[in-house]
Amino acid sequence: MIEIRDATSDDLPAILAIYNDAVLHTTAVYDETPRSTAAQQEWFGLKTAQRWPVLVAVAAGEVAAFASYGSFRPWPGYRHTVETSIYVAPDRRGRGIGTGLLAPLIERAKASGFHAMVAGIDAANAPSLRLHARAGFVKVAEMPEVAWKFGRWLDLVFLEKLL
Repeated sequence: MIEIRDATSDDLPAILAIYNDAVLHTTAVYDETPRSTAAQQEWFGLKTAQRWPVLVAVAAGEVAAFASYGSFRPWPGYRHTVETSIYVAPDRRGRGIGTGLLAPLIERAKASGFHAMVAGIDAANAPSLRLHARAGFVKVAEMPEVAWKFGRWLDLVFLEKLL
């Protein structure tokens, strides 16, 4: 059974481990440098201060995944649009945990009055593209070769869901 709940500061070591695994081993994030504990605490502090949700999926007493959303862009015209992030621990991928996190994240955004959610996903990340498509996101753009990681060019796909 998977429990979805708001993250607490006690969850930060697990969130950091999941995020850093994605940095080091996947193209789910185009960062190349693992995040420090201090940077993870700062990220969580900013999310909390700005009242952005951070959700965790807990399985067998351990954080198996996390999700959040935040500003799409910093300019006022984008204030009704948020961008999602979902990261699943490597040993928990493909088990529906992302779906379990995305649905309540969408509901939080709707309840907060946002108009649109955007997801920027590596074009080769078929599981994440399918997850978002099942939740009603549609592809609105593909940007070829906008990032470089693991010695190759990466394409970025933008998906959007109107709330």
